[in-house]
Amino acid sequence: MQFRVFPAFIVFIGSYLPLALILAVQDIPVAWWRSSFCNFSIPSSCNFIPFMNPLLSTLFLSITLFSVVLSNYLLDKISFPIDARVDSAKAIPSDIINYVFPYVVAFMGLSYNTPEKLLGFAVFLFWMFAITYKSGQIIMNPLLLMFGWKIYDARVNVNNNIKEVRIIKKGNLPNGDYKVQTVQNFYIAKEKR
Repeated sequence: MQFRVFPAFIVFIGSYLPLALILAVQDIPVAWWRSSFCNFSIPSSCNFIPFMNPLLSTLFLSITLFSVVLSNYLLDKISFPIDARVDSAKAIPSDIINYVFPYVVAFMGLSYNTPEKLLGFAVFLFWMFAITYKSGQIIMNPLLLMFGWKIYDARVNVNNNIKEVRIIKKGNLPNGDYKVQTVQNFYIAKEKR
């Protein structure tokens, strides 16, 4: 199964939730942190949206948070038509190198107040998505670790064919029988019931 472009983009953009949080915190002026939270007797004194650029901050945060939740939900709803037996498996760390550079960029002057830098960053994200999508690595999203998904190098038997594959599964992957689905260069597995 090949990821379609839109679901692949959802998985990809969800991995940038930490960057959205970093940019949002940087978009809150110091004066807001120093002010009292709220005087409920004077409702107009309450400022629940502290951002200097509220539209961009809340939009990027909302899109990335929604994408993370939707990615996890969609991975849980995949159909698993293939029977496979895992003969051996070894957990591997998630490839997060693709996601390190944007976080470094966030501390090097990227902010919602500089539209030219934001445009450059959008071009960078587009190219990262294109490269990740074409290389079949979209599913290697480090934020899926938060939901318990792990990546394994495994030796599997599918229809009496022994294969060395990468498997993504929620939780541990002991040897045994599973239902699997292929997504790009990966297998996604769940316990056979």
